[in-house]
Amino acid sequence: MNKADIHPKVFELYNDYAHNRISKEDFTDQLSAYAHNGWTVPGLMAYLMPDYKAAIQVKADDPRIVSTYVNYPSPKGGGTIKALLCMPAGNTGKIPGIVVVHENRGLNPHIEDVARRAALEGFITLAPDALSPLGGYPGNDDEGRTLHGKRNPHEMLADFIAGFEYLQHHAHCNGKIGVVGFCFGGWIANMMAARIPALLAAAPFYGAQAPLEEVPSIKAALQLHYAESDASINAGIDAYEKALQDNNKDFIIYHYPNTHHGFHNDTTPRYDKAAAELAWNRTIAFFKEQLGG
Repeated sequence: MNKADIHPKVFELYNDYAHNRISKEDFTDQLSAYAHNGWTVPGLMAYLMPDYKAAIQVKADDPRIVSTYVNYPSPKGGGTIKALLCMPAGNTGKIPGIVVVHENRGLNPHIEDVARRAALEGFITLAPDALSPLGGYPGNDDEGRTLHGKRNPHEMLADFIAGFEYLQHHAHCNGKIGVVGFCFGGWIANMMAARIPALLAAAPFYGAQAPLEEVPSIKAALQLHYAESDASINAGIDAYEKALQDNNKDFIIYHYPNTHHGFHNDTTPRYDKAAAELAWNRTIAFFKEQLGG
């Protein structure tokens, strides 16, 4: 049994389930229509769930980087935000920074891995956990999505803006900062570009667009990454592109054929290795161009 035997609709159903557009019961019921070619419903569900242990590319104890957890005040959520801070081992000077924004389930092992990958490229990275006021990422994505749904999105946006400010004043950051975000984090990245004049670069992956009325406020360069099969997100691309053009913004849009929402996440079968590597290489080159380093 392999990915080629699975109907593309299965990945669309998982996307709807992962974004709380359908319940777990509806997800299970609808999967039954695609349980063939040797697949059962439990088998499909197990296959679609993330496998964090097997997919980690840069381990937490990698000697090439230094990483630690830090805390900073949550402006509206109460308490503090826990974040993973990473930088290249041996760094003693000031280097550009990147805020890494998680999906709609908190700071899980995959996003921590992404933060470490970016640090290996010569950046100081900060990956906040917007679930911190509710106890933080609970250890599995289903519970993480439930906690995420209990927080106000704009309060979480304020937490990530505060993360930008924390990184901006860090002793090892030179103040040149970008943001990369995935899914919910893609929306956050777009919103940070609209709300933070000092942000230099934003790379949203399959994220909802900022409101068109906020486009004139964008100062950052944008590199936008979209999957081919992602109806709810892609519906806003054309209007966003026109608004960016009309306001003479610095942006580029990349579309990745034959991909699904989440194609960069290598812990699930939605992962597309060729597209993910191309998008990541483009992102790192973009940050190096816009931020230096």
